[in-house]
Amino acid sequence: MNNDDFVFALDIGTRTVVGVIGYEKDDMFEVAAIEVLEHKSRAMYDGQVHDIDEVAKVVIKIKEKLEKRLGLSLNKVAIAAAGRALKTKKININKSFDFICDINSEMISSLEMEGIELAQKSIDDDLMEDEKTTYYCVGYSIINYYLNGYIISTLLNHRGKSIGADILATFLPQTVIESLYAVVKKANLEVSNLTLEPIAAINVAIPKDLRMLNLCLVDIGAGTSDIAITKDGSVVAYAMVPIAGDEITETICQNYLVDFNTAEKIKLSLSSKKEITFTDVMGIKQVKKSQEIKEVIKNSVENLSDSIVQKILEYNGKAPGAVFLIGGGSKIENLDKFVAQKLNLPIQRVAVRGTEVLKNVKYRGKKISGPEIITPLGIAATANMQRGRNFIYVNVNEKEIKLLNSRKLMVSDALIYAGFRGEQIIGRNGKPVNFILNGVEKTILGGMAKPCEVYVNGEPQNLKTEINNGDNIIIKTAQSGEDAVVTVNDLYELYGFNDAAAKVNGEYVQRDYVIANGDNIEIKEENNIKNYELGELKDEVAAAKELKDGIEVIVNGNKIKLVGKEEYIFVDIFNYIDFDISKAKGITLKLNGKDAAYTDVLKDGDSIDIYLEQE
Repeated sequence: MNNDDFVFALDIGTRTVVGVIGYEKDDMFEVAAIEVLEHKSRAMYDGQVHDIDEVAKVVIKIKEKLEKRLGLSLNKVAIAAAGRALKTKKININKSFDFICDINSEMISSLEMEGIELAQKSIDDDLMEDEKTTYYCVGYSIINYYLNGYIISTLLNHRGKSIGADILATFLPQTVIESLYAVVKKANLEVSNLTLEPIAAINVAIPKDLRMLNLCLVDIGAGTSDIAITKDGSVVAYAMVPIAGDEITETICQNYLVDFNTAEKIKLSLSSKKEITFTDVMGIKQVKKSQEIKEVIKNSVENLSDSIVQKILEYNGKAPGAVFLIGGGSKIENLDKFVAQKLNLPIQRVAVRGTEVLKNVKYRGKKISGPEIITPLGIAATANMQRGRNFIYVNVNEKEIKLLNSRKLMVSDALIYAGFRGEQIIGRNGKPVNFILNGVEKTILGGMAKPCEVYVNGEPQNLKTEINNGDNIIIKTAQSGEDAVVTVNDLYELYGFNDAAAKVNGEYVQRDYVIANGDNIEIKEENNIKNYELGELKDEVAAAKELKDGIEVIVNGNKIKLVGKEEYIFVDIFNYIDFDISKAKGITLKLNGKDAAYTDVLKDGDSIDIYLEQE
């Protein structure tokens, strides 16, 4: 084998740095060597690099040890960003329509896209000016959908006047990536792959065929506890608790007056020794029973379990089917029992997972087991699966966009980073005008929006289309409909009024008066001329609008003349007929006997049927 056949991965943690070298063989990831070294000083806090030089020194030592042991020259490395770096926002987003309509996948995608855009803006608004940085969306989940204000499990193919969603979106700041890259560069290494620690861990601890289940993986390190939640075949949420094993260590420090390293050794000995001997900062040698120390740290362990459980419930909405604990902190005695109790799960549903459960990992040399090695192995295995694909690059309307390859990426992800807004994707219908005419509520609709057109590598696609490195995406932005503009004279023509006087809100007006929302209009025929009954379709209505370039269509059995435009679409009909849709539960549209859309083009002689479903 040559160097290119091996994967070198680093788990740069708060307390230790773990280096793993392995390679793929017979669809398995075979581990050739592992090295573990502790930081000499607290160069990292809560999973975040603070002293780049000190962390780099440990990385260099691990690199040299592995090179010597295997006779390799290492120049590339896979790394992972800690869950502490993640920022998560819960956003409620709603969209309303002028009338009841069928909800399709494009509407849902646009809603979700606007929610992620809103979440990203909310994060930016929370930051000080000197903290501003680029954030990558690494995952999002839908907590609830809403149809007409009521919670619903799915929106697709339902009909409604408004849709909404509670969205949980997770972002990774670019600055965190930069600090990890700086450490790697100091060690004369180049980053070959970047992932998230929760993703890396879940890739080896929870196989894809189990992700249909609602499971939770908690990686309890020294400074943070990272959480990943699976459901419906994918990882749907990431979260982080800013306390972990160090919380327990610090409790031992305070109670027994020992330095941090001594307290850490005491903590690690609790599961294997009945009595522990140590020397405190006063130089006094002490011998304590392990059970006594366990009682001292009990409240801290329970506090950690509380924090983990609260975060799981916040992001999952309920207790998951099972919880898997990994990381060095997962070995803290009784932690699993507290988590099970607080989630009201059987203790068998909360398990500490070690390397014995890994199905696709083998060891060539001495095996290192235990839950603390799961994430390092996951980083290496993930790098092996995603060689060179930590970012993907796509073109959106000839602009190159860089996306973190942390999950399945879709057209909508590229559009967010390209700066597209929701209204450019779906568009906005023109605003209607609502008024009262001779005591009857009336609505004249605005123009219908034309949604965007999506092309990937020249082929028509949609917002949910999966994208790959090098894809060329072309977006023809949506066209918003024109707002309805109606004059009193339009009412004369639409409803066949002849010699009549018009009042708006009690005052006489000229025929060129533009009607505003809420206007109360009275049009009274003079000289006892018959007042046409409102709502009745009459040939006179079309005759009043007749122009040379018009077309004639049949609407619900009545002939209607459409005039004044070069091309007519289905929605234009509503400017010629009198349907009160304000109290309708739904509307059915037919064009020549087939289901129609509002944007369908009309031709001379077309037969149209429109039915309202009353509430």
